Parts: sequence; structure tokens; C-alpha cells
Amino acid sequence: MIQSMTGYGKHVVQLPSKKITIELKSLNSKNLDINARIPQTFREKELPLRKKIAAQLTRGKVDFSLYVEITGEETTAEVNAGVVKKYMEQLRQIADGDAVKLLELAMRMPDTMKTDKDDIDPEEYKSIELALEEALKAINTFRTEEGKVLESDFNDRLRTLGNLLDQVKMMDKERLGTIRERLEKAVVDLKVELDANRFEQELIYYLEKYDITEEKVRLANHLEYFENTLNSNDSNGKKLGFISQEIGREINTIGSKANFAPMQQLVVQMKDELEKIKEQMLNVL
Repeated sequence: MIQSMTGYGKHVVQLPSKKITIELKSLNSKNLDINARIPQTFREKELPLRKKIAAQLTRGKVDFSLYVEITGEETTAEVNAGVVKKYMEQLRQIADGDAVKLLELAMRMPDTMKTDKDDIDPEEYKSIELALEEALKAINTFRTEEGKVLESDFNDRLRTLGNLLDQVKMMDKERLGTIRERLEKAVVDLKVELDANRFEQELIYYLEKYDITEEKVRLANHLEYFENTLNSNDSNGKKLGFISQEIGREINTIGSKANFAPMQQLVVQMKDELEKIKEQMLNVL
């Protein structure tokens, strides 16, 4: 089953004097790109937290935010006034608001509290790890649900491509007959005498250049391979992307060999469906 790279996960832990909130947001990206927003107090733990995220989110542009809000008395902590004022100035430039509201928003930003404690409380950090695990579960659930929507869309478009290919197959015999008639008429219009056997040989050779039997077989195989990969246990967007490139190559070859307007119209429809698949493919994990 495929997964989307778009996702959102959040988890909140309430401690006796603190409220810990972890948010994860992800968008599509070729590789894993983690942007971490962590209070200065926990900077030393950024690397292990990143590793936990990387172990579960293999691709995507991921925004990881850790908020720690003081909700009770903590004698060792005090407001970092300079940082808060700077946040309020920046917020005031973005949107109007009264000082109290701006202060509330500013206090939720990183590094607004400073503390004399140099060491991270092990129990507090354990709570952060557990919150991250829950947020990761939430974002993976989100990605799976989004993947189901993508999978349904892909299956619909695969069926459409399969139907168009069936029409191409049915039309192929008529196409070759039309090309043959067109060539024979062109020779008659020249009003020259030709060796019938030689003309037939040349005609067969010419028609072989327009033969699309191999392309039809390969395209059918690629569509089946795409569907099998789509239904596999692992989500592999890169592999599906490679298969879609091969599908496009066969469609293009059929279009270049068609030399028959009704078939070329079918090819245009196939290209349109494939383009929509490729657009959605950018979001597959």
C-alpha cells in the first residue's frame, strides 16, 4: 500500500509544571529533509530526535517543532525579556494586535524562557521521546490515509489507460489497412508502371516501420507492473516513477508510429492520463 508524503502529527504531554507539544508536518521531497525547531535547552538532544524521525519518515520535507510551555511554578526559570521583545516586534510587523495578544504568541516561541538548570531532566526528556513517538504514529496514519486516496486515483487512471490501449489494439488492423490504401493510391496517382512483386516487398517493408505490436505488448506489461507495485506491501514512489517513465516511452512510440488520426487522438488521451499520474506521483513516498 502506498503512502503520501503529505502528513501531520501532533501530541501534547502535560507535566506537573510544563506542557510539552510536538508537531510534525511533511510535504513531498526527493529525499528526507528535516527542519527542526527546538528550544535552546534541548539542542543537545536534536541529533537523537532527528534519528528517531529519520527511522520512520524515510522521505519528505519534514518540519519538526518542539514547544515547552511553563504552566506551573518553576523557581529556576525566568522570562528571557530580550528574546520576547524581539519576537513581539517581528509579530507586530506581520499583523496588528494588542500587546497582550502579541505577548501570548511570543511566549510560545522557542527560547522565551531561560533557566539556571544546565542538565536536562531525564524524566522530562523521556516524556519528549514518548510524545515524539505518538506524533510519528499520527503522521504515519495521516500519510496512510492520504495514500489510499492516491491509490484510488491511480487505479482509476490505470483502468482508463487499459481501456484506451484496448481501443488502440482494435483500431490497429484498420490503421494498417488505411495506410496501405493510402500508399497504393499515391503510386496509382503517379501513373507509372511498377514491378508488382517489388512493390509488394517495399510496401511490406514500409508497413513494418509502422508496426506497433511490441509497443502494445510492452505497454500492457508496464501497466500490469505498475498495478502490482501499487498493491505491494511497501510504498515505493521512486519505483512507480520509473515505471511511469517506461509507460510514457511506449505511448510516445505508438504516437510517432501511428500515422493515423483516430489512433493519435487516443494517444493524446493516454498522455493526458499519464501526466495526471506523474503529477500525483510527486507526492508518493
